[in-house]
Amino acid sequence: MVVPTWNGARFLPTCLDALRQQRARSFEVIVVDDGSTDDTKAVLARYPEVRVVALRRNRGFAAAVNAGIRAARADVIVLLNNDTQAEPGWLAALTDALDACPAAGMATSKVLLFNRREVLHTTGDTVDLAGFAANRGVWERDVGQYDRSPDVFGASGAAGAYRRALLDDVGPLCEAFGSYLEDVDLAWRARLAGWTCVFVPRAVVYHHVSATGGGALASYLVARNRFWLLARNYPLPLLRRHWRRVAAAQARVARAALVNWRGAAARATLRGQLVGLLTWPRMLRERRRIQALRRVDDRLLEAVLQSRCQGERHTGGDATGTRTGVGEGASPTQLD
Repeated sequence: MVVPTWNGARFLPTCLDALRQQRARSFEVIVVDDGSTDDTKAVLARYPEVRVVALRRNRGFAAAVNAGIRAARADVIVLLNNDTQAEPGWLAALTDALDACPAAGMATSKVLLFNRREVLHTTGDTVDLAGFAANRGVWERDVGQYDRSPDVFGASGAAGAYRRALLDDVGPLCEAFGSYLEDVDLAWRARLAGWTCVFVPRAVVYHHVSATGGGALASYLVARNRFWLLARNYPLPLLRRHWRRVAAAQARVARAALVNWRGAAARATLRGQLVGLLTWPRMLRERRRIQALRRVDDRLLEAVLQSRCQGERHTGGDATGTRTGVGEGASPTQLD
């Protein structure tokens, strides 16, 4: 299990105490300290069972996770945000679900708000035909409405499990993303290669949403990374078919940002869109590598994208700075 942290000393005791209470016993906890300057080191000293990977400088969420993945020895890599509290049966439920579903390369948790535990934060990542990602069920009251819908596009990086075989096949998180949507990019690559994701309703985690993120930088990163998701992953035949939908969705974000242009988040969103568009060519080499691994035909992938529930909000920073939190692994200020 990999728990990245950056100046999260105030959250770590709750997170690590909950891991001590897990019913699953055969697992290792790796905390990646991403250049923290708070009391993280002193807190971790109280948990001798935890293996610490200390990075000399802050490198960002994706890089910190990848450092933990390299250090891990297990066949299943579980990611968990530092600002969470897992129920005792969480880890066993995740790993049991993968054991029961050999075709699945990812498993995702039921993540609820820490301070409003009847409200969902995510039951997995979804992506629509416009290329926009969302947290399935975000802000809805949990009445079990997603418990019988196990198939979802991808796992939330806040509390998800990945087979080592999947990571060996398609690669780890893309460190260029830094923070936000890096888990969606991994899900895209896995889906293109034929891996699936299972939602595990018994794997319950409570999350302090945006406790270490948000603000104008988050809006910038999400807007930029949305373009990068398209550039790297969206198959050309589907893009030709749905380019109007893709363009319209980006235009709506830009219009909303222009209406609210006095706000820092709105201006950051416009900058992110511009940088994402201008840096699109940088992604083309990676795109060729990703598409070369593709094992799923257009029809099946299109059906997966169309299956997204219609009422869900798009993820990421919008013109007002609000976001649903997909890819919300850590603070955007982790970036250099």
